[in-house]
Amino acid sequence: MRMQPAGTHKYGFRIKTHSGPVVERLLIHGRDEAEATRKLERMYPNCRVLECVRPAADAMPGDSFQNVVDLLTR
Repeated sequence: MRMQPAGTHKYGFRIKTHSGPVVERLLIHGRDEAEATRKLERMYPNCRVLECVRPAADAMPGDSFQNVVDLLTR
């Protein structure tokens, strides 16, 4: 399992590329939505963002060591 950098969140994007195809389920890490969008636009220049969501699993608590221990001892 890959660890994301501290203080970042995953954002899910659905975009329409400059050439036309729709790309779904792009997950990009960022400190906030604006940073994730900037990273996306570097990878897909002139794309149009159709949707951006912060997946629920990313928004849930569980990043601390104690939360992991609690989950393992249930």
